[in-house]
Amino acid sequence: MNTKKAEFRILMICLKFMSMSGTTDKIGVVILAAGQGTRMKSELPKVMHKLAGRPMIDYVVAAVESAGHHTKNFSVVAGIKPVVVVSPTNHLAREFLGARVDYAIQEKQLGTGHAVACAEKILNGFVDHVMVFYGDHPYLKSESIKRLMKRHVERGNTVTLMTAVVPDFEGWRAPFYDFGRVIRGANGHVAEIVERKDANEEELKTKEINPSYFCFKADWLWKNLKELKNNNAQKEYYLTDLVKQAIDAGEKISSIEIEPAEALGVNSQDDLKLAHDIK
Repeated sequence: MNTKKAEFRILMICLKFMSMSGTTDKIGVVILAAGQGTRMKSELPKVMHKLAGRPMIDYVVAAVESAGHHTKNFSVVAGIKPVVVVSPTNHLAREFLGARVDYAIQEKQLGTGHAVACAEKILNGFVDHVMVFYGDHPYLKSESIKRLMKRHVERGNTVTLMTAVVPDFEGWRAPFYDFGRVIRGANGHVAEIVERKDANEEELKTKEINPSYFCFKADWLWKNLKELKNNNAQKEYYLTDLVKQAIDAGEKISSIEIEPAEALGVNSQDDLKLAHDIK
């Protein structure tokens, strides 16, 4: 076989492989850390309270950094850092994290949907998908983040979420009572997420909870964040309302299940003590 034929054959093999494996999907990350944490009764920003000697947000950023390695056909984008959404006064988090992340400022606390929208200027046009996590949820594992990416990209979903199923709301699981409930339809698919303050008595019996960890198609996310309404008990723009918007529009949506401990968030000193006991 002459050199030109050999080169042509190699080229065709490479093109065939590329068509089978697909291009690399670029995934950005938003970590919400702008909450004032008034229930902590401390001047220290909530995400900067320490767990086993490390600020809580450090665990989340480290999990994201670890999940960005050794992935195939999708990646947390090299050169595009996780975007941490902070309040204007949270200088400590910015000093601690430094150049590991980029920062978006949420001037007013208008809800989780509004917080994610604050990151649009940084990520829009650079990523294909956006994952959303919380800076006060220190137990999320990098393995779960990888599973979320894999499910989302391989199934071509518009929205993919993590859920956790608890046997009850007793003991260390008591804080989960305040989490939104995952409501499924007769076909077993996710139909809606109802926030605890908006849930009725029957919905509150649901044991599948929403820790609000998501992966979205980026273009769809930015467009639909602008359509969120704040007609709820808190008068806030809920990120979780995007699930219903996706379902109503016939978009592809699915979920993965994680261990209940990974869903734990810290909103009070009691929660922090509980987290220390588990850690």
